[in-house]
Amino acid sequence: MAGAAAYDGVKKVAKPNAVRQATVTVTAWGLRGARAAEAGAEKARLVAGDVVSEAWARIGEEAPAPGMANGHGDEH
Repeated sequence: MAGAAAYDGVKKVAKPNAVRQATVTVTAWGLRGARAAEAGAEKARLVAGDVVSEAWARIGEEAPAPGMANGHGDEH
């Protein structure tokens, strides 16, 4: 009888722990996926910025500073 009670006790403890471990694993995968998506978005943003900067250089003007809303910033 003690063996059956111990088995039931281990079964009750093991099941929630297994669910928790699975939840932690899935959350870790999600965090890795989010980090990879953020890195990809940052890389795309940097590439786009390089392309725009090169386009400004080809037309003979300096690229506007980040955050400037209206063109090249000097008064003509």
